[in-house]
Amino acid sequence: MSERFREPWLPSAASKEGVSQPSGSSFILLAEDDADDVFLMRRALHKSGLPHTLLDVSDGDIAVGYLGGRPPFDDRVRYPFPDLLLLDLKMPKRNGFDVLTWLQSRPDMDSLPVVVLSSSAIPEDREMALRMGALEFCTKPGDTKDLVRLLNNLHERWLIRVPLSNH
Repeated sequence: MSERFREPWLPSAASKEGVSQPSGSSFILLAEDDADDVFLMRRALHKSGLPHTLLDVSDGDIAVGYLGGRPPFDDRVRYPFPDLLLLDLKMPKRNGFDVLTWLQSRPDMDSLPVVVLSSSAIPEDREMALRMGALEFCTKPGDTKDLVRLLNNLHERWLIRVPLSNH
């Protein structure tokens, strides 16, 4: 499979200067090598009505490059740091566990919520992912309706902003 990176999917058109996020929206990075799963995620996000921006990368190396701000992702106006990482485990180059290991070595990324989305039902995969810093381990839903429900739940748990008090 060839490397894939596409410009972010936005609920509204992106500006040429960079990613234009709607007010109240969050930026989601999806690390997923299966094009069908990416298509379903985009479709579910659209159907959910959530205003979030979704960008997908097709392997763990690209995910680490994006998160680390390596070129071409060093322009954080165009490629903002994500508010949520949805991480597949079975990917080429670096798998999801390798990405979690890399994240553990980066204390500057402690605040990034990571949710593993996997087709694996192996309890050891779940336990290891959670031990390595994933906040949740979700089995990939088989249809768009269940994926919309999952996105709404993730929105509630990880993407709703609590206003900071002014000091």
